[in-house]
Amino acid sequence: MTTPVPFLRLTDVHKSFGAVHALRGVDITVEAGTIHALVGENGAGKSTLGKVMAGLHRPDRGTVQVQGRTVDLQSPRDALGHGITIVAQELALVEPRSVLENVYLGSEPHRGPVVRTRLLRRWFAELTERTGIAVPPDACVQDLSIADQQKVEILRALARGAEAIVMDEPTARLASHEAEGLVTILRQLAASGTTIVYVSHFLDEVLQVADRVTVLRDGQLVSTSPADDHTADSLVEAMVGRSLASAFPAKQLPASAAPLLEVENLGRDGVFAGIDLEVRPGEVVVITGLVGAGRSEVLQCIVGDRRADHGTVRLCGATKRFRHPRAAVDAGIAYVPESRKTHGLLLETSVNGNVSLPQLKKLTRGLSISRARERELVAAAITRVGVKAANPALPVSTLSGGNQQKVLFAKALSGDPVLLVADEPTRGVDVQAKRQIYDVLVDLASRGLGVLVVSSEMEEVLGLAHRVVVMRTGRVAGQLAGPDITEANIAALAFDRPAGGSPSNDAGGTS
Repeated sequence: MTTPVPFLRLTDVHKSFGAVHALRGVDITVEAGTIHALVGENGAGKSTLGKVMAGLHRPDRGTVQVQGRTVDLQSPRDALGHGITIVAQELALVEPRSVLENVYLGSEPHRGPVVRTRLLRRWFAELTERTGIAVPPDACVQDLSIADQQKVEILRALARGAEAIVMDEPTARLASHEAEGLVTILRQLAASGTTIVYVSHFLDEVLQVADRVTVLRDGQLVSTSPADDHTADSLVEAMVGRSLASAFPAKQLPASAAPLLEVENLGRDGVFAGIDLEVRPGEVVVITGLVGAGRSEVLQCIVGDRRADHGTVRLCGATKRFRHPRAAVDAGIAYVPESRKTHGLLLETSVNGNVSLPQLKKLTRGLSISRARERELVAAAITRVGVKAANPALPVSTLSGGNQQKVLFAKALSGDPVLLVADEPTRGVDVQAKRQIYDVLVDLASRGLGVLVVSSEMEEVLGLAHRVVVMRTGRVAGQLAGPDITEANIAALAFDRPAGGSPSNDAGGTS
């Protein structure tokens, strides 16, 4: 019997972005008509690998074969010519135009200068009947839900002859029932012969939909195996290289104390409303929920990076209305923003200059900065968070991503804060740097600081939090503490569905 030729085979694929090695010698085979999942932590290389398959990135080294033929995919157009396209997390639709226009944009049949609309409608009807994907052809795309917009993207891919679709985090912005609907559609497409590469961090969903799963860690292949061979726990262990318990420091139960931070009825018109939460000394509180739920905006309003329209913020019992993060820092809040490159660090400035920046008033005498005091302050701060820098006088851009993130923490903690507020504190760093940052967060809490974190990573939420605040569509869906902090309960609140456990809706509850 002849062995079927796989649809995709990548061999010894390498890809770097500057000093960051995103892929290191990856081998992967994707069989035709299957759903092949790529999983790994942030920065593991799964999205990069999907983009190599779809022609968005050219590998620095290695070979790509499509249906047995070696190809050089120099662009998405090249990839589509070989039957491969991508549906990215950020959809690429012309929102003011109709579904019909988007599906056939650039491939419309013409009679002279006139588009043959009747023929287009017949094509569309045949396509939706064949795929079972129902979307009104005359609906304006901007009026559709995200789930229906994704259907339009899939229809457009199939209308252009795509035989393989890379789906990059396709359910990150979907409600539970929408995610289940998408899974059903993908299963139907695979059954009809379409190949799906499924990039996701929702592990239960991966196990539900995938035929095979490839695990990546730090840009390297860990394993490829049937999905039936895995559980969510075994995938986590493969992704991080150790059990979930050992990936995080032991939690220390904080002593009962008056809150350091109290937020009551905080709101920003059109973004979020009615936010109540507390952070006590020694407590790690994590805000989580789906992308777009308003998590980062809540942090920004607390520290004065955005204006709140309603509500009260109290720090150590005193009401505060910070008009700028500088005022929050002066009051005792250490703030780590989500993007170190755009909001956190001056990349071409030295480590010394970045870390000392918030404390210039303390370091300045007259018109000059005391360099000796600056070096002393910086040395203490970078030692505290484990920055590895051969020479702190060199630009931050010369450091690895993990060390840049730790410089951001050193900068935030260079004063004497009582509260740390951190937005996605481990985004874009490797596994080892993550563990070091987790150690810093737990150490700060053990010293009596309050820690308020926004995180999208379920393992991080479960491993760090004394209390979890789950947001959904701009409001607090519920709060969980102690044994109620489970993936099922968090997902139930985020997706508005029932689950086991007893979520607490008491904003003042503690673990």
